[in-house]
Amino acid sequence: MSDPTLPEDLPATLQARVRRVQEQLSERGAAWPQDPALAAALVRALAVSDFVAQGLAREPALVARWEAQGVLREAVTPEAVQAALAEALQGVPDEARGEAELGEALRRARRRVWMQLALRDIAGVAPLEEVVAALSAFADAAIGAALARLYRWQCAELGTPCDAGGRPQHMVVLGMGKLGGGELNFSSDVDLIFAYPEEGETRGGPGRARANEEFFTRLGRRLIGLLSQPTPEGFVFRVDVRLRPFGDSGPLALSFDALEQYYQVHGREWERYAMLKARPLTGDPEDVRQLMALLRPFVYRRYLDFGSFESLREMKQLINQEVRRKGMDENVKLGAGGIREVEFIAQAFQLIRGGREPELQERSLLVILERLAALNYLPHYVAEALRASYRFLRRTEHRVQQFADQQTHALPQDPEGRARLAYGMGYASWEAFAAELASHRGRVHEQFAQVFEAPQTRHAEADELDLAGVWLDTLEPAAAESALQAAGFADPAAARARLTGLREGHTGRSLSGRGRTRLERLMPLLIGAVGQAEEPDRTLGRVVHLIEVIAQRTAYLALLVENPMALSQLVRLCSASSWVTSLLAQHPLLLDELLDPRALYAPPDKAAMAAELRARLARLDPEDLEQRMDALRHFKQAQTLRVAAADVAAAMPLMVVSDHLTWLAEVVLDEVLELAWGHLVARHGRPVCSADGTVCDKGFAIVAYGKLGGIELGYGSDLDVVFVHGGDDDARLTEGDRPIPNAQFFARLGQRIIHLLTAHTAAGVLYEVDLRLRPSGASGLLVTGLDALAEYQRSEAWTWEHQALVRARVVAGDPLIADGFGKVRAEVLSRARDAAALREDVRAMRARMREALAAPAAAGFDLKQGAGGIADIEFMVQYGVLSWAHKHPALLRYTDNIRLLAGFAEAGLLPPEQAQLLSDAYRTFRARLHRLTLQGLPPVVPADEYAAEREAVSRVWQTLMEP
Repeated sequence: MSDPTLPEDLPATLQARVRRVQEQLSERGAAWPQDPALAAALVRALAVSDFVAQGLAREPALVARWEAQGVLREAVTPEAVQAALAEALQGVPDEARGEAELGEALRRARRRVWMQLALRDIAGVAPLEEVVAALSAFADAAIGAALARLYRWQCAELGTPCDAGGRPQHMVVLGMGKLGGGELNFSSDVDLIFAYPEEGETRGGPGRARANEEFFTRLGRRLIGLLSQPTPEGFVFRVDVRLRPFGDSGPLALSFDALEQYYQVHGREWERYAMLKARPLTGDPEDVRQLMALLRPFVYRRYLDFGSFESLREMKQLINQEVRRKGMDENVKLGAGGIREVEFIAQAFQLIRGGREPELQERSLLVILERLAALNYLPHYVAEALRASYRFLRRTEHRVQQFADQQTHALPQDPEGRARLAYGMGYASWEAFAAELASHRGRVHEQFAQVFEAPQTRHAEADELDLAGVWLDTLEPAAAESALQAAGFADPAAARARLTGLREGHTGRSLSGRGRTRLERLMPLLIGAVGQAEEPDRTLGRVVHLIEVIAQRTAYLALLVENPMALSQLVRLCSASSWVTSLLAQHPLLLDELLDPRALYAPPDKAAMAAELRARLARLDPEDLEQRMDALRHFKQAQTLRVAAADVAAAMPLMVVSDHLTWLAEVVLDEVLELAWGHLVARHGRPVCSADGTVCDKGFAIVAYGKLGGIELGYGSDLDVVFVHGGDDDARLTEGDRPIPNAQFFARLGQRIIHLLTAHTAAGVLYEVDLRLRPSGASGLLVTGLDALAEYQRSEAWTWEHQALVRARVVAGDPLIADGFGKVRAEVLSRARDAAALREDVRAMRARMREALAAPAAAGFDLKQGAGGIADIEFMVQYGVLSWAHKHPALLRYTDNIRLLAGFAEAGLLPPEQAQLLSDAYRTFRARLHRLTLQGLPPVVPADEYAAEREAVSRVWQTLMEP
């Protein structure tokens, strides 16, 4: 070999190392590459890596092969790695006597792939993603190929493992850690767990039948030996199986049932953390799907698990202790600001939110950081900084491992080692490299501290009032009550008694040790926050009730401990509204909404609501109806909470509150209709119907009456709806493999919509539905044809049904049916009526309603049903439309009372001052009604309250309805 000039930037301490390898290659007859780029890359690799140097000493012909292949130009893809392995195994006999030969072939293939990747990595032409993907792909292929042969050989020796039905069983190998994440490092162990589908025994073997556990345990041991036993060729992978259930003391291979039982009963937080990376490397696809489905609930909780912060914080503390004990501060994996801290940041969000955010059920750390930014859980600049630091740290890790193919993460301490590392990372000196490394580690540790620090815990420990002592009952009664009084409670004795009831009652006594610890951290914080509320004594009762409900789900306690903002918003909302407190107690998942006040107090408009709901549903399995039903319920509850929060914070006026609640119902009904429609069309095909000669889309519409129709929905309101279809031809069938008559299709569609809305699931009820306004009421058909509806309204409907029609409008469904219904409504409401007879009918109905529904006069003024109240105004509006619409069609444009009153004034049908008076009174009464609802109180106020408004409304009633 010629004696090429070494580059000027090569440190003198490394020149002799490179010269020595050049001489060895020359002695073996290997030519130095002619390609200047490859020659420079080879010098850098030889200076950095003894592993590359020793590999070339074994196979000097690789230099020429690399040059011929253009190794610096061609990325090492997973496909190329798999092809290289397949080529290496071609000559290995496929029989048990070839086991040793198989092992040697795998070792040679591994060395060649590792050398090629090291060359490209050190030369700086291979990004981190290429290196880790190729390393992981080789491990996947090597484990798969080795297991396939060992399985065949062992089946020939012992028989084939089968389930009770005789179906052959195959082993599922779970890759954990870096391998599971597709992020294998240069000298990593492979962490494996072995599983098989079912208990059973072998069949067809030459000797006695063996239990499946024995078969797969033996198979696992053979695989471990084949991969990890050192030979003159080295090893394929060091194998670590300690992540399996019960660790070293547990069975090497477990059935799926045994795995599920273990994780349900014994699974610990660190095992959830480990399972984030679990990836099946082998196995029958259906078995793999089944195994991952049973593991997923253990890893990804359906609720927000903020207890993961606490668990990961504890794990990090143990790591820090080990680092200090062993003097590993210079460890790029475990030290402060190291690789593990980046992983903890990303994986904390996965453990907490992965059950609710399927996008976070991802194994790649770099992808997770990107998604955390997209979901606004991390600022984009933070996520990008962490990604950059992670790449730098992983490249550093690879360099120290490439020295001698050893599993190490420690920075070198000797001058030559430091020179090699700095040169391999592209820095002119150790000082320059160390400064850059320190910058990355400092950035990572800063973000780690921001995510994992627990400021509230520190605040609680320094609490000058000793509210911790109040909660733990370590103070004398007088001292405890003095502290509570100083904290803001007007009746400290009652407050102390209430806290004692929580601590010593069923809730406190039934908590687990971890739950009790979390409650001990939370309660001093909560007592202090409640003391700052407007009415601390009343608020404490509400908050204690909520804690009693959620305490057994200790993750909710952790959420409040870990998030000062959520805690403060909880106290604020509980102080403002008992209704909101009850909502949170019924659906603790809503505590998540308290984490971001910007979103909490700014509910989206209808378009944004619809987009958010579609996005939520798009993440779910289209075939999982239960999951979709729960998602609809969670969405409705969360949006309702946002509206209520904005309402009690006076950030939203009454009419806008009703608008948002109405939009929410409309958005939900749209999605419910789509869900029900898709199910029935898949079974029976589409119905075919037309309106005015035009073929309909769905031929079905949901008509809203009452508050929903009048765009005046309130908290907890039922939905008054009627289902209308255009398939009046009884002989026409749906277009599907299992056709049914159109009318039957639409009847089933209505039934399914009602089920989706009213079924009780773990997430509660979506909406209660009132269908009594359909033709013929409870005795009528569930779904009415448009023609039949028109005929009923023309000839059979009562006056009160025409009154209801004033507030009716289509809120979901086919535009053609909506247009047809609008024509029917306009025709009926525009009919000329005898004013005296109409007035008498409306007065009689109002009298019956007041008698049946109004609160006793002695109780006070019933805002809804009392004389001069809301219902009187609504009845006057309905009377006005029915009486005047035949001459004033503009009155048919709107369904809400405020705009109809404005229309009366504009048309000269009602004096403007009377219209304004009724509008003002209506808003006032409804605003107070909202307040009472939010306080969990009946719609009744003292008799002398609103006396002027009631009298004014009653005067208009006398003028209009009793002239």
